[in-house]
Amino acid sequence: MDVTAGDVLISNDKSLLCMETICSFLARSYWADKRSESRIRKSIENSVCYGAYHGGKQIGFARLVTDGATMYWLCDVFIDENYRSYGIGKKLIETITTSEDFKDLLGVLGTKDAHGLYEQYGFHQEQERFMRRMPDFLRSK
Repeated sequence: MDVTAGDVLISNDKSLLCMETICSFLARSYWADKRSESRIRKSIENSVCYGAYHGGKQIGFARLVTDGATMYWLCDVFIDENYRSYGIGKKLIETITTSEDFKDLLGVLGTKDAHGLYEQYGFHQEQERFMRRMPDFLRSK
């Protein structure tokens, strides 16, 4: 497969989301494997969501819980196993962290194994699993 991040659409349009894809991946994840489909649907309804799409197929996802003024929690991030190592995860996180809606908010997340990815976008490890990203206006001083 020959895919580049440039071939991928990143969108926060919820009408494009494929619930079957999202629920299937989260059921296989270490962090959400016990979440019911109804709980996943409700979490999406009440969050800002981004999808990654290649040829109309959803291949990635990220969900943000936010107050829209001070902070966001980045969660449920995934890239389909068949599309990893093409820079799509980087494009997804870059799109979120540079967006006008989130670049000046405190970002927090939890990860067991992707610290290197998130560090590239200004997140710093705190404790064993948790990381935070300082807002751009504070980091640029």
